[in-house]
Parts: sequence; structure tokens; C-alpha cells
Amino acid sequence: MTTDQLITALAADATPSWPFGRSFRCATAIGIAGAGAVFFSAIGPRADLAAALDTCRFLLKFLITVPLAIAATLAIARMSRPDRRSKHTCLALLAPPGLLIIAALLELFVVPPSLWMVRLVGSNSANCMTLVPLLATIPLAAFLSVLRRGAPLDPGRAGAVAGLAAAAIAASFYALNCFDDSPLFVLTWYPLAASIVIAFGYVLGLRMLRW
Repeated sequence: MTTDQLITALAADATPSWPFGRSFRCATAIGIAGAGAVFFSAIGPRADLAAALDTCRFLLKFLITVPLAIAATLAIARMSRPDRRSKHTCLALLAPPGLLIIAALLELFVVPPSLWMVRLVGSNSANCMTLVPLLATIPLAAFLSVLRRGAPLDPGRAGAVAGLAAAAIAASFYALNCFDDSPLFVLTWYPLAASIVIAFGYVLGLRMLRW
């Protein structure tokens, strides 16, 4: 083998078979598809889904979870490269929770105080705390796997944001099953369930994403 042939071979080996952007989109699709497959095969939507679609409180859940999932996923893509930063990332992540807080405050004004705790506790808190982390398993694994190909400056933070994105994707599916549409319930139990995934993401990020 000549020197030129050796250089050509080394250059070919150094060229990634898939660009990071394509790998990230593939990982995102796998995470969403995996969570969806688990949901529709093992859990399924609520029986009164057609009627629920006509209510604002049911649709509000998706105005929170879906934009949060999108914003967190885009934040992961930015954090995967140390040369990409955006001052709008925090605003995009805070907007959905802010909307949820406003909705919960409005509910406090229109619902009698005697019903506040009833709405907050709901009837599906145990399912929420169990199913959201379960559905987030595949998205979190997919995000962490592709982040290993990147170079996040803060591995723990990148893992935590991956956990947030995975939890938001999971919550978007779980919301189809959840019978508790009260903003008070969503504001209490969805973040608690997401915090489990975020904590796992943080710990795994510290271990898996160092470079």
C-alpha cells in the first residue's frame, strides 16, 4: 500500500457514515415511535376520547406537552455541539409551563375552593407517576445514544434536558389516556413524573456523555 492509498483509507474511515443531524432526527423518530408503540399496544387512549376532544381542558394538555417536547428536543440538538448556543432556548422551554400555570390560576378562580384538592389529586396520579417514566424509557435511551456522538459542554445538563424531552414525549401520549384534565392535576403530577425522568437523564448524562 502506497502512502497516498493509506491517507485515502484513513480519510474514508474518519468520515462518519451518517451526519450528526441525520442521526439525531433518526433517534428522535425512534424515540417517538417507540413510545407510541408501547402506548398503543399496552395502554391505549381513554374510552371517551371522541367526547374529550371537544373540551378545552383536554386539548390544553397537548398545548403544554407537545410544544415542550419540541422545544426540549431542539435544545438537545443545540447542546450536542459546543459551538451552537441560542438565547431563545430557555424562553421556549419556559413558555409551556408558564401557560399551564396561567390555566391553573384561572381554574382556581372559576372552581369553588371545596373542589381544589379534588381536582388536584384527581384519580390517576399513580398511573401518571408510573406510565410517564415507562413511556419515556425509549426516547431517553435514543437521545442519550445519539448525544454520545456529539460534544455537549455540560454532560449532566444535556442528560437532564434529554430527560425533559423524553418525559414530554411520554406525557403527550399518556395524556390521551389520562382522565384528569384539570390544569391543577397536570401542574402537580405531570412535573413530578417528569422529574423522575429528568433525574435519570442527569445521572446517565454524567456517566455517558463525558468527553
